[in-house]
Amino acid sequence: MVAYDGFARILHRQLLLPDGRRAVWDIHDTPATVSVLALTDDDRVVLVRQFRPGPDRVVTSLPGGLVDEGEEPVAAGVRELREETGFTVESAELVASIDPPSHTRPRHVVLARGARHVGDQALDELEDIDVVLIDVDELRRRLRGGGLGTSEQTYLALDHAGLL
Repeated sequence: MVAYDGFARILHRQLLLPDGRRAVWDIHDTPATVSVLALTDDDRVVLVRQFRPGPDRVVTSLPGGLVDEGEEPVAAGVRELREETGFTVESAELVASIDPPSHTRPRHVVLARGARHVGDQALDELEDIDVVLIDVDELRRRLRGGGLGTSEQTYLALDHAGLL
């Protein structure tokens, strides 16, 4: 049953728990998302700073967004990177697909290499994004301090790249 259908969609889902009890749970029914750890040839990471409504403040995070229906996660990541930052990449690969505990669809993580700036951003109407380039050491420092909005995805991508 749909409990709310706006920017986010929330379902009331009846569940049968492993011990046999029944429960009703609120589940986020939103499209799959993708986050991209994009590395430049000089080992800097492309990040975005933007207002996020959940924490009600400007947050630095990996670029990313929604995966369109029928779109492959890597293609969505490369598209989102280009739209949000004006960067394109030489190569990109899927690192992981995470199943959040209260969501119906996954969060994908993409590692991209050879990032280079090729043009202007192509932002959505409500997006106001500043592009930030930092080196990997600074990214790791920010992660340890809890200063990123996509910590889980960033750790997975850095580990996959051998940069932790």
